[in-house]
Formats: sequence, C-alpha cells, structure tokens
Amino acid sequence: MAQKPSIPKGTRDFLPIDVAKRNYIFSTIRNVFEKYGFNPIETPSFELSSTLLGKYGEEGDRLIFRILNSGEKVRKADLEALAADNLPKFANSLAEKALRYDLTVPFARFVVQHQNELSFPFKRYQIQPVWRADRPQHGRYQEFYQCDADVVGSDSLLHEIDLVFILDEVLSAFHLPGFTIKINNRKILSGIAEVCGELEKIVDITVAIDKLDKIGEEGVVQELTNRNISSSAIELIKPLFQLSGNNEQKISFLTDYLKNSEVGKQGIQELETVINSVEEIGLSKGILEFDVTLARGLNYYTGAIFEVKAHDVQMGSICGGGRYDDLTGLFGMRGLSGVGISFGADRIYDILTTLNLFPSDLEKGIRVMFVNFGNTESKAAYKLVYDLRKNGISAELYPDSVKIQKQMKYANDTKVQFVALLGKSELDSQSVQVKNMHSGEQSQLSWSELTTFFNK
Repeated sequence: MAQKPSIPKGTRDFLPIDVAKRNYIFSTIRNVFEKYGFNPIETPSFELSSTLLGKYGEEGDRLIFRILNSGEKVRKADLEALAADNLPKFANSLAEKALRYDLTVPFARFVVQHQNELSFPFKRYQIQPVWRADRPQHGRYQEFYQCDADVVGSDSLLHEIDLVFILDEVLSAFHLPGFTIKINNRKILSGIAEVCGELEKIVDITVAIDKLDKIGEEGVVQELTNRNISSSAIELIKPLFQLSGNNEQKISFLTDYLKNSEVGKQGIQELETVINSVEEIGLSKGILEFDVTLARGLNYYTGAIFEVKAHDVQMGSICGGGRYDDLTGLFGMRGLSGVGISFGADRIYDILTTLNLFPSDLEKGIRVMFVNFGNTESKAAYKLVYDLRKNGISAELYPDSVKIQKQMKYANDTKVQFVALLGKSELDSQSVQVKNMHSGEQSQLSWSELTTFFNK
C-alpha cells in the first residue's frame, strides 16, 4: 500500500486562495516600502555556515538548519573532533552550508560583498522565506516569509522615525483593530547592566529579561540566577519589571535610574528623540510604547529595538527590528551603521484570517468563463476569449464539452464572476448570454459589446 503523502512539521501547503491572500500581504508591504524609498534585493536561500553562525546568540545558533555535505565533501568530516567529543566542531565539518535564519545577516554579507556597487545610505527591502529549526506551534513555523526593510550607511535617527511610521502605515492598511509598537534601546539595557555591576554579562541579562511576558517575573529571576547574575544585581533589576505609566513617566524614571551611566543616558536621549518626533506627527492606529524589558535576545542590536504585537488575538510579535551599528564589521567592513525592521508575513496572515480582515474580492476567480457547447461553438468562443485577454480581461473556455451542470459547478467552485453561453442560436446571431454568478442577472450582448461590458 502506498504511503500517505505528508509534509514536514512546521511547513504548509497553500491553495490558490491562500496564495492570493499572501500576495495581498506582500504587495501591501511592498507598496509602503517603495513609498519610503526602499529598493528590492534578493539573496540565496542558503549561505555558508560561517556566515550565519555566531551572529544570533547561542539560542539562535541552535535553530539554524544545517545542510549536510554531499559527495566527496563528506570525506572532510573531522573524525578527530568526533573522537574528542567536540560535537560542534564535528557538526561544522559535516555542514559547510546552512539555510538562512533571517534576512538581516545575509543582507550584511551582501553589503560588504557589493560595497563598491552601492550608494550609501543604501535602503533595501527584501521579501523572501527563512528557516528555523524551532518547535512548530500556532503562529510559529519552521519555514516562513520575512519582509524586511533596512538602511545602512547612516547614523541618523530619522531612519528610526521612518521605520515606526512604516510599521504603523502597513498594519493600519490591514485594518487591524489595534496594535502596539514597542520600542527600547540597547544602550539603555547596557546602562542597566552597568549600574548593576554586570556590564560584561549584558547578553545574559537581555536574553533573560526579554522573556518576561512568557515566563513571568519569577521565571526571569530564576533564569538570571541560572546565568550567574549576582543577587545584588537582580535586586536592582527587579523594579524594572513593574515599571508602568506613560512613555514620559517611564523615561523620567530611567533618566534617574541611569544617571551614573553615560551609555544609558545616550540610549535615553536617542529613545526620547524618536518617541517625541513620532508623537508630534501622530500614528494612524498604532500605539508607541516604551518597554524597558524589550531586548529581542539578538546579539547584534546596538541602538533602537522594535517589536509589534497585535491586540485582540493570541499571537507573539508580528514585527521586530532595531539598529545594528557593527553588524557589517563581522564581515570586515567597520564603521557602517544600519537599522531595519522585519514583518512576519505568516503571523500577519494568521491574524487577518482569525479576525476575518482579508478583502472579500480576493476570493473572486477569473472574470468570465465560456461554457463549451461543442466543437463549432467552442471555436467561436475561443476567439472571443482571446480578444478579451488581449484587452486585459481574464477569460477562459471550459476545455471539454460535458454536461452544463458540471461546467457550472466548476464555475461556482472556482469563484468565476461571469459565465458566458455561446450556443447554436447565439452563434447564428453573433451574440452571447452572460450570467452574473453573484446576482444571477443575465444579459444578452453582441460580440462587439463584450470588452466594454467586462471593463466596467
């Protein structure tokens, strides 16, 4: 008995209507990106493992899909490392390539590799799939699309301000009932670590406090303890878990909290500039909120950090990003600042589906389908189909002369908007009976009237 076909966990098939909905998401995001002056690029689906590893922190590295070497390259496996129980080194010798984990690190590699062909500041957007060996669950997939916009080659906070407005404009275009754009600054987190006397453990601290909304205060305290953060430092960090009030009140508290940290004060100043500039103009639907526990757990953020969560739906973050002043330095190109955001298209898709927010016209099928009445009639019908297509109207002729009920069922199933009937009497009078499949209204048109009718 043949094995029932299946796909890997964490992946999905998409039917035509699903693809139409996804294209709606992509085109909406793409239009806003281009309005703000971003240009498209693409990079390979897989990179050298050395390009990706060590850029996402220890948790991120564990989620990178490795591609097993093939052919003669298998002979290069480091058996001495295996014998010495050095499994990471052995694994690296087995897999010289890996599927990309995100679009940001490949973009940094792209900038360094093509630096002499680019004009800076360089603004790019990229809409492509990425892969993560994460545990599949609702809203979390092993293969998913990211829609990124980044600027490199400028330190100006104007780009952070633009990115906040892009987040707001895109998500407002999807008619979400509400969403919060959370913002923080990595320099503030560094300042917190500094005033706690644990600056060298900034990564451990940020990875832990970034999980506050998932594991709660007790869970974060336990993780900080497990990461060997001193009890005195934890006591100084605890008040931040309960920080409340509006952005101005939070900034006021942190200004005093970080008064002895120069890097912390710089982070406060940058954050205040972005928030004040955005609030002066105003967002369409989004709420901009300073969240001091927002860290996102990625090693390469050095300034602003962004994360977006939708209201009225159980879902993790749907967008994120931040500034990464030294990312290209990892590839030998220092002094090039960058900042960017990423939309999680698959999570947005799930939210729009849950809240029934996709436009109804996405489910419309082809504009007109001609019923097939036989060889003679179908020849005339196909000429009309061809003329309609030349005029930009989607049209088709049912391929077989079968019972009309079967052809009409096909038209219903595929959401055809109009059905055209060209039988013997219509052939003689050079006319067509056209039925509106939504309203049931039927009209008789001459062949010369068809293009005008369907263009209305």
